[in-house]
Amino acid sequence: MNDASYRFRVGAFECVAFNDGMFPYSAPLFFPTAPAEPLAAALHEHQLQPDPIPCPWTSLLIDTGQHRVLVDTGGGAMGSQVVPGTGQLLHLLQQQSVSPESIDTVILTHGHPDHIGGLTDGSGQVVFPRAQYVISQTEWAFWTAEATLTKLEASEDHLQHLLAAFARANLPPIRDRLRLVHREEEVVAGVQALPAPGHTPGHLALAITSGTYQLLYLVDTALHPIHLEHPEWRPVFDVLPDEAAQSRRQFFDRAAADHALTLVCHFPFPGLGHVAQSGNGWAWQPLDEQSRRGA
Repeated sequence: MNDASYRFRVGAFECVAFNDGMFPYSAPLFFPTAPAEPLAAALHEHQLQPDPIPCPWTSLLIDTGQHRVLVDTGGGAMGSQVVPGTGQLLHLLQQQSVSPESIDTVILTHGHPDHIGGLTDGSGQVVFPRAQYVISQTEWAFWTAEATLTKLEASEDHLQHLLAAFARANLPPIRDRLRLVHREEEVVAGVQALPAPGHTPGHLALAITSGTYQLLYLVDTALHPIHLEHPEWRPVFDVLPDEAAQSRRQFFDRAAADHALTLVCHFPFPGLGHVAQSGNGWAWQPLDEQSRRGA
């Protein structure tokens, strides 16, 4: 399997998952509330060290036959400056013979840098010039509010400064191309936006449906399969932890009940698999190579 792009189908829809690059996170960022010994055991089971925990930045392309929809844009030029090796999305699109001009819809699931960094190039120009940009109204209001940005910039945490810098650089250029969604809403035929707040105030998940086939794209509702096994271990990145926990419960329960093909942004690439109930949480079942070829 190509570790940078993975092509699959959802019914009649052609989909490609792209790995924009890998960010090395640490256990205190992913699992700040986890007790030391259970965390060590969970990391060992997943063959991980506490630092770094490799984390792909995944974007998704959906070709419905009528629309080319890109979900999130990776880190872009700014991302590559902050994290060497990221910002690969445009190159990967080119490898799949997909031009930026051919994309008519860009869905932004939330305003974190690894999801909006590729909106503009190094000179501040919009990368996908013919696209309509779709984002939650709540999310747009949060990341464009001067009070939010000023508070982030006043923090002593470098990561908070990056959040503000990416929002200031990448969101204003798309202001005149926006479609704001308020609730569950069909973006294009077969692609439905689903409010999944908590990771950020207006975080979105997606249901992609073609005929009898469905993909649930749960984005950052969880950041690692360990979060499914231990739902109480909440990542530091969740802005509203209690709401994030509720969204996690709602959507992973749904994925398990429906036995739905599920994609999660930061799970080991390509992040495709199924979810099963397990105790108070869930077990992640990544697709094996044979299943992937038939997905």
